[in-house]
Amino acid sequence: MSFTRNLWEETADLQEAIRTMPFNAELAVGTLSLETFRGYIIQDAHYLEGFARALALAASHAPDAESIAQLAGSANGAIAVERQLHAEYMALYGVSKEDFAAAPPSRACDHYVNFLVRSAAVDPFTIAVVALLPCFWIYQRVGVSIHAEAAAEHPYRAWIDTYASDAFATVVQEMLDLTDRLASQSSDAIRSAMQTAFIHSSWHEWMFWESAYRKESWPEARNVAAP
Repeated sequence: MSFTRNLWEETADLQEAIRTMPFNAELAVGTLSLETFRGYIIQDAHYLEGFARALALAASHAPDAESIAQLAGSANGAIAVERQLHAEYMALYGVSKEDFAAAPPSRACDHYVNFLVRSAAVDPFTIAVVALLPCFWIYQRVGVSIHAEAAAEHPYRAWIDTYASDAFATVVQEMLDLTDRLASQSSDAIRSAMQTAFIHSSWHEWMFWESAYRKESWPEARNVAAP
């Protein structure tokens, strides 16, 4: 069994919880409220900018030209999707520039981005890569699962098609191949740290969707406005 396949098997309960959580279950059948989806894509735009920064930072630490090109290319791809969210999806789903400007990153979004940027900045390259992996892999798995259920006239079809596409599957496979190659060259201690990073990022993926579904925001201290 490959290292990445083992990662998935060891987090199977969490991955299934993500696939079947209310946000994704309702998204799959098209009953997710438009208000909830609007809030989600605003946070996704915030997240993708941070994710691109983490990818670019990890790329700067890569040990070879091939890995630099791969992660830098993925950073560019993340920004391209973020721009697509602004140019197409937000207009399609009724999110104005004013709506976006008024919605700062949520706690879940901020926590996840900070985790990834910190990993890319201070962890060994190998661990940074596996911390970045769940965003690719889980979105592709969820996208394919939802795509299989979604009707042609599904209200969120445009978003679903992005993550169920062959092009995205190719990017995901390249990230899996890189992770397996790095794991094969690493010590048992590093592989254990890689597993921990994968678990943490997978939890952040669950929390990101859960937070969007529950419309969670920053708590306010008494008589003190949120930042």
